[in-house]
Amino acid sequence: QVQLVESGGGLVQAGGSLRLSCAASGRTFSSYTMGWFRQAPGKEREFVAAITRSGGITNYADSVKGRFTISRDNAKNTVTLQMNSLKPEDTAVYYCAADLGTIATMTLGDIDYWGKGTLLTVSS
Repeated sequence: QVQLVESGGGLVQAGGSLRLSCAASGRTFSSYTMGWFRQAPGKEREFVAAITRSGGITNYADSVKGRFTISRDNAKNTVTLQMNSLKPEDTAVYYCAADLGTIATMTLGDIDYWGKGTLLTVSS
């Protein structure tokens, strides 16, 4: 079992940057595909980014491509999401996700473990 704890959310102005972190418990972190999802008020949860077990391949939603970067450190059991050029429409609760499946199945929302989320608010 994996427990995920997100941190780094907050209030930022449009055009600014922020980094989210997710700390995972357990000794099998490197066995999981990791990712980030988000849920804006009144909307469904949506895929943001994912990274393979080794960190060699990443995938992004079109809405964040070129602005967000996902990375992981298997030695520290952490995954981060660097967010640049933030827009008001990026405002959401961001969730860390871990899955034993592939980056493709994670993109479809097939997730084994979720964090509790961290709120990002981007002001215009």
